[in-house]
Formats: sequence, structure tokens, C-alpha cells
Amino acid sequence: MEAPLVRNLGVKDLPDVWVEMQAFTAERTAATRDEIWFVEHPPVYTLGMRASREHLLAPGDIPVVQIDRGGQVTYHGPGQLVAYVMLNLERRSLTPRKLVQALESAVIDTVADYGVTAVARRDAPGVYVDGAKLAAVGLRVKRHCSYHGLAVNVAMDLAPFAGINPCGYADLRVTDLRQLADFVSVARFREDFEPRLLARLATSSPSSFRT
Repeated sequence: MEAPLVRNLGVKDLPDVWVEMQAFTAERTAATRDEIWFVEHPPVYTLGMRASREHLLAPGDIPVVQIDRGGQVTYHGPGQLVAYVMLNLERRSLTPRKLVQALESAVIDTVADYGVTAVARRDAPGVYVDGAKLAAVGLRVKRHCSYHGLAVNVAMDLAPFAGINPCGYADLRVTDLRQLADFVSVARFREDFEPRLLARLATSSPSSFRT
């Protein structure tokens, strides 16, 4: 099966990328190639479709946007790599749960090379190091096609997470790779993460083994 087309969008406002993801998903056909978009966002809090605003503790001047993904509230900002995955799950024989596992596993694989041991939790999607959240996952699936995706804290100002209950969990600690390893570059992480993500998506899909 053809690998997804990977695009690096640089730094771009989240609402603009959200509209573009919705349009891509609405207009795609059975023949449309899957895509993965890497991006960093200016500071913004996002709420999932059914998120409770009680988890917004002190947003201050940071914009709050309610979007059409699953999950509660999270923060996006510079130094965080966001990977949006526009995949035809039916074509890849992937369930949403298998996609979540592939995203989590790709992060775990990548940070292991930096000497960091990370784990996933079935009860709270994402990637954790010693109980602190390193990466968050939030997806939407329409007509068997996914969008939204994964956010990995690489080298960012973590203070805005204090203004929310991250992912709806009070007192959840949040971390980034800069605190865990001798590592500060989003570009370097993206370069290392991309092949691991593509590999996980390939091995998670039974159709990738068909001849």
C-alpha cells in the first residue's frame, strides 16, 4: 500500500489547519492518497466536541477553540510537534483504536533512542514518562477517514498547561523531551519520528501485507 504523503507546514494557526483538514476529508475520494501534516501552532487551548469547560481553569489571554475531535482540553504552542493524520482507515483495515496505538507506539519508539522510557495507557490515551504526559492523542473519524492526531511536547513552555486540567485530569503532570533528554530540536524530533510513524502505520494495517 502507498505510504501517506508527508507535508511539513511549519508554524500555522490551528483554526486555519482545522478548516483545511475538514475540507481535505470532505473532498477526498476512495482514490485520494493519505496524508500526514506536521505543524507547530501559536499558543491555543482546544476543547474536544464533548469537552467540559470546567477543565479550563485560568486560560488568561490564550485563545480557546472548540474543535471536532474527541477528548477534553489540551494546549498547543511553539516547541510542540503536532502530527495530523488524514488516513482512509477502511482502506488500511485500521480501527480507530489501532490508529491510536500506532501513534503512541511511534512516539515510544522514537524517544527510546534518546534513552527515554515511555509508556501508553489504555485508560487515558497518550504517552507518559513516569506518570507525566509527553504526548496527547485526539482524533475524529468521518466516512471511515481520520483527521486530527497527535501532539508531542518537544521543547516548549509548559506553564500554560497549569491553566487547564490537561485532557480532563486534575493535577496531571506534563513534561517535554527537553526535560528528559539532551534534546531541544523540534526539527530533529520530526526527522526521527517520521520513519517510525510510517513504519507503525504500515505494520498496524493487515492490508500492508497483501500481494
